[in-house]
Amino acid sequence: MVGRGLREVLGRHVESGRIPGLVALVSRGDETHVEVLGTMAHGGGAPMRRDAIFRMASTSKPVTVAAAMVLLDECRLRLDDTVERWLPELAGRRVLSRIDAPLDDTVPARRPITVRDVLTSTFGLGMDMTALGTPIMGAVFEQGLTPNLPTPMPAPDEWMRRLGELPLMYQPGERWQYHIASDLLGVLVARVSGRPFETFLRERVFEPLGMRDTGFDVPGDKMDRLPPLYAPDPQSGEFHVWDPAEGGRHSAPPAFPGGGGGLVSTADDYLAYFRMLLNHGRHGGERILSRAAVELMTTNRLAPGPQAARDELARDNVHISFGQGQHGGWGFGMAVRTYRGDYAPVGQFGWDGGSGTSTYADPANQLVGILLTQVGASVPDSIQAMHDFWTTVYRSLDD
Repeated sequence: MVGRGLREVLGRHVESGRIPGLVALVSRGDETHVEVLGTMAHGGGAPMRRDAIFRMASTSKPVTVAAAMVLLDECRLRLDDTVERWLPELAGRRVLSRIDAPLDDTVPARRPITVRDVLTSTFGLGMDMTALGTPIMGAVFEQGLTPNLPTPMPAPDEWMRRLGELPLMYQPGERWQYHIASDLLGVLVARVSGRPFETFLRERVFEPLGMRDTGFDVPGDKMDRLPPLYAPDPQSGEFHVWDPAEGGRHSAPPAFPGGGGGLVSTADDYLAYFRMLLNHGRHGGERILSRAAVELMTTNRLAPGPQAARDELARDNVHISFGQGQHGGWGFGMAVRTYRGDYAPVGQFGWDGGSGTSTYADPANQLVGILLTQVGASVPDSIQAMHDFWTTVYRSLDD
């Protein structure tokens, strides 16, 4: 039986007091198993509910990339188009002479940035955990180009202006780097489509899939379904509210709708999306994406050079990520398993979020798994719950 043993295994995480509540969903074929455990808030109160709305953090990436795939399907974008037609801020790029160089120590880019570079997170800038402390990473933080800082990200045009003032870390196409490409993709979609990114996503992806609770903010009449997000103290384990529901980051539409980590959603909404991918782009009688687009998204797209950088990050930051990230490849906006490094088979695709979320689909077993918590990755607890969730899911599969 799919999901057998989940209640016992995940119950231990909740009973320990380290995870207030969670929603776990496993779907295979016609069978869907859901566990709803614990409470919405640390210390008790309202029980967790299946339709709780969670901050999806980086599990936004595999979903928001669908907007770009719609434009590729419609021939409004091409993979090797240069992006400067729509993103003139990225024309005439300079590239650091070395990753730790001063910002004015640069060489010309060997070629322009392409749509493919943005989709594969190889356009030349990213959240590079191997380069913390360098001038360029300092500038990325100072300019508000990433989420999770005390100050919110600026509106898209201002964000692009700031991004365009920085040199690239690496030559376009040379190295896989995390996150910033997913936010950049949202700006590209908006400018190509002539529609706000959040509007285009809602009209072309969320509404056709029936994803009624997915977006970049939570309406007031749904606020009771949004638990606080906690970032426990790494030393003491004491719970701190990183983002409250009322008056928090998702209580109003953000200035920057971040494709890299800005969505809120529910387990059932994400199930609809990943089922669509397993169904080669179809949802019921409606086609959301072409079969070819889904295959591009969900298979490894990295050439050997960028792949080496991805392997390095996963291997050398295992102590920082609490063991998350041993997948191998990267498609468009998501990890793709290219070797069997744990219980999950080759071909599984999806991603995890720093807010304590994990969302993957597995074509070989026709399976979708989703684990949603409200505990951020400042401590290992939610990441360890993810590992135990997936181990139990695969342990429970019969022939």
